[in-house]
Amino acid sequence: MNILLLPILIPFIAGLLILTISSRARFIKELITLFATFTCVIISFSLFKKEAVFALPGIGFGIEFNLRLEHLSSFILSASTAISFLIALYCVSFLRSKPYAKQFYSYLLITLSFVSGAVLSDNLIFMLFFWEGLLLTLYGLIAIGSKDAYHTAIKAFVICAVTDLCMMLGIGLTGYLAGTLNISQISLDLSPLATTAFILLVIGAISKASSMPFHSWVPDAAVDAPLPFMAFLPAAIEKLLGIYFLSRICLDMFNLMPESSLSIMLMVIGGITIILAVMMALIQKDYKRLLSYHAISQVGYMILGIGTALPIGIVGGIFHMLNNAMYKCCLFLTGGSVEKQAGTTDLEKLGGLMRKMPITFGCFVIAAVSISGVPPFNGFFSKELIYDAALERGWAFYLVALLGSFFTAVSFLKLGHAAFLGKLRDEYRNVKESGWLMLAPMAVLALLCVIFGVFNAYPINNLIQPILGERAVGHSFSGFPTNFTLVLFTLIVLAAAIISHLIGVKATGSGVRAVNYIHYAPVLSKIYELAERKFFDPYEIGLKLLSALARILYAIDRLIDWVYEKLSINIVFGLSRQLRYWHNGDYTLYVAWSLGGMFLVIIFLMARG
Repeated sequence: MNILLLPILIPFIAGLLILTISSRARFIKELITLFATFTCVIISFSLFKKEAVFALPGIGFGIEFNLRLEHLSSFILSASTAISFLIALYCVSFLRSKPYAKQFYSYLLITLSFVSGAVLSDNLIFMLFFWEGLLLTLYGLIAIGSKDAYHTAIKAFVICAVTDLCMMLGIGLTGYLAGTLNISQISLDLSPLATTAFILLVIGAISKASSMPFHSWVPDAAVDAPLPFMAFLPAAIEKLLGIYFLSRICLDMFNLMPESSLSIMLMVIGGITIILAVMMALIQKDYKRLLSYHAISQVGYMILGIGTALPIGIVGGIFHMLNNAMYKCCLFLTGGSVEKQAGTTDLEKLGGLMRKMPITFGCFVIAAVSISGVPPFNGFFSKELIYDAALERGWAFYLVALLGSFFTAVSFLKLGHAAFLGKLRDEYRNVKESGWLMLAPMAVLALLCVIFGVFNAYPINNLIQPILGERAVGHSFSGFPTNFTLVLFTLIVLAAAIISHLIGVKATGSGVRAVNYIHYAPVLSKIYELAERKFFDPYEIGLKLLSALARILYAIDRLIDWVYEKLSINIVFGLSRQLRYWHNGDYTLYVAWSLGGMFLVIIFLMARG
């Protein structure tokens, strides 16, 4: 058996095995999960930077079961398996005594299997098979969270399913144009028909990464789904998979050129996602919902970087994808630690936890400064690469990215202050730090945020730059940014965020209300009110349109029934009654009718003549 099958088969079989185990069996499901994920880590690390191919005989129509390992796929495979193992370790403590633990472990492992299959597949049809399999585990992981979580699960399923239909059309069109469905053999120039295929595939990729406008299920899932789900799928794994496929589309399958309309389209999507999502993150008063909007916003930076079609932007976008998986996963795990120990993630009720949970607080700080782009942490270096590329493509894109960093820093100052600083409430005086099984994954991820920043040359030169191949020849992207002007602007923006927070705290006397001057600004307050009522939610808009269409169709149906069942019958009965009235046996009336008919016939014949 080829070793490329193992990252797919091991977690899939282990996931099915867990479903057969009694819920009363203690530690068996945890041991199976840890063993399966750790084994996948060992296998994926042993395969890193190697090339391999596994193929089975095709079934015709270009459908071939081809697995292909090269630098990009081995990189994503290593990252996804490592994060899955850390999440599994965290869940051993977090999910203890949870009634849905067995299902969660099973879905987690099956998800890892499908992700590995999608990353390794060289044939678009089989990649689509694994890609669609994720819809099932996505639904299951959300639905098990609470009694009413199935509403959010359906919402996530519908949004992803609709965008996946677009992706299916894109795959069919791409296969028709390229004459093959094997990704490694596809290289298309952007003709009008190829442009259509490109856009359809991009819709599937950015939807998987939870970019706007396909994002609205993520904040809802942050409340309804088990917290490890947020650290695992929307914050890390789906970003890795979605941006992986976007990279494949832009770097290999289609020849995306700078200054092209499609490049500008991607950059606009990235910029809109950055700003709108981070603006929504600002006003959230729940730890998990705030982080969920940041998970969406950070995708904007990745799309913006890759959309520039410049080597420095592509390296920055992919590096940011990796960095985001680390610090965003870490942030959600700190939220889980707070939820488990304090019993809530409501920022209005939290405060002063730094003294009770110093390690959780330390991990939060490292992850928060990383996502905010503070040097020398990893987020700073990936953002500076994206800034550089965005500036080369236009000042507007750079300013949008920089403004997003300002609001990111402001919102994390608010979150950190509200949850960990301030006065400790009486109800939290007995709160203790989480156990080591929850702290270890957080600490590892926080440490990686430091290492991938200070020693960024290793991940950039060894993990990311080789993905570009000849495009990266003659370029150096690692080390401290060479454009000191951009670094200076970044530092000014971060300082402005700190000043903004201090002024807000002084004005309101509260960390959680420090951004009220933005929330309740004259124009923004109304927009925020509509946004909180889901007025701009594409899913809700779609439901309203479908509801209106259903009412219109129902009215038409009732009208048709009325015409056939009421109007036509009444007309027939009315004519019958009138005919009975006219046919009363009076011969004089009959003669008059006959003469009148003859007169009309004569007039008709004369008119024709």
